[in-house]
Amino acid sequence: MNDLQKEINELKEFIVDLKADRLAVKQKEKAEAWTKYVSLTIVIIAVIAATASQMSGKFGGAVQMDQLKASDDWSFYQAKSIKQHLDESALVQLQQTGNTNNPLVAAEIKKLAANVTRYDSEKADVQAQAKSLEQQRDEASARGGRMGLAVSILSVSIATASISTVTKKKPLWFAAMVMAAIAVAEMVAAWVR
Repeated sequence: MNDLQKEINELKEFIVDLKADRLAVKQKEKAEAWTKYVSLTIVIIAVIAATASQMSGKFGGAVQMDQLKASDDWSFYQAKSIKQHLDESALVQLQQTGNTNNPLVAAEIKKLAANVTRYDSEKADVQAQAKSLEQQRDEASARGGRMGLAVSILSVSIATASISTVTKKKPLWFAAMVMAAIAVAEMVAAWVR
């Protein structure tokens, strides 16, 4: 009977230890339940970062396209300037050496003078278009820069949230969320600019 009593006591101790272990596990799970929310936060921040990255790329593409178009317009402006200069030179030469009483020479002088005036007008239009494209380029560049900054902040936020899970430090998680909020503010500022 003594052996049976001894086994029963050991079984009771085992049950008490088992209950204590279960309670400790439950308390640990309860204390670390916030880490589930950290994981969810990381996923949400990653989605926002991917969106910001796409938007940043869009602005980068706009910068390149506007720069190419502006360069084309400035080249067109230079071509107009060269044509104007050639017509001005021909006009001066005809006026100095040509017989202005000759109807063909007079018609050519009139045509060259009209071309010079027309080139001034066309150059002004091309210049305005090129400057407009440069302004669009600069705006897209500024917006893309802000969006790039948001992507960087979001990346740091993801890393900080991940570290908070490993180190079990809630303040790091809160810091990550603050950084993500700052990044979202940058995104909004870039978008509505």
